Parts: sequence; structure tokens; C-alpha cells
Amino acid sequence: QVHLVESGGGLAQTGESLRLSCTASGSISDIAAMGWYRQAPGKQRELVALITGGDSTNYADTVKGRFTISRGGAKNTVYLQMNSLKPEDTAVYYCNCNRWGAAYWGQGTQVTVSS
Repeated sequence: QVHLVESGGGLAQTGESLRLSCTASGSISDIAAMGWYRQAPGKQRELVALITGGDSTNYADTVKGRFTISRGGAKNTVYLQMNSLKPEDTAVYYCNCNRWGAAYWGQGTQVTVSS
């Protein structure tokens, strides 16, 4: 089992920045990739950014150039630096990881961007 805990959400105004953190605990060896997803009210959960074990990254087109995903030195922490925030970035953000074919999710952290 892998336990994910997110932090860093909150309220921001358009153009401001927030940084999300997610720390994995438990059986963290062999985690293949970690990522961030988000779900806005009435919408499906969508991939925001992903980082592999080899530190390759992938971003949704809507956040490219504004968001940056990175991992901590111990590889069990993942960050999402969100710059130039827009109201459409408002959502609950979930940390995700995959280990041996199983997906694990954090509890989610709310990000609200006001105009």
C-alpha cells in the first residue's frame, strides 16, 4: 500500500502562484511515476502533469509553460509549481502514483483562483 498526502492548496488571485506538495509513504519502492490530476465541479478528472522514475515529464496543454512538476531528492515527494494561475485552474488537485499496476490517490487539495 502507498499513502499519499497533499498540501499547499488554497486561494489565489489571477496571475499569482501556488506550490503543491505530495509525499508518499508506505511501500514506496518501485513507484513508476507520480503525477497530479485535477477535477473541477461537473467535470471529469484530468491529468495535469506527470513525472516518471527517470524524471521525464508530461503536461496537459492547458498548463504547459505555467506549471512545473518536480520530485524531491528522496523520490517520494512530488511538487507542482503553478504560476500565472487562471480562474479555470480552479479544481481539486489530486496526487497520484502507480506501483506494480496499482494506482494510488491522495485525498485532494482545493485550489481556487479568483479573477
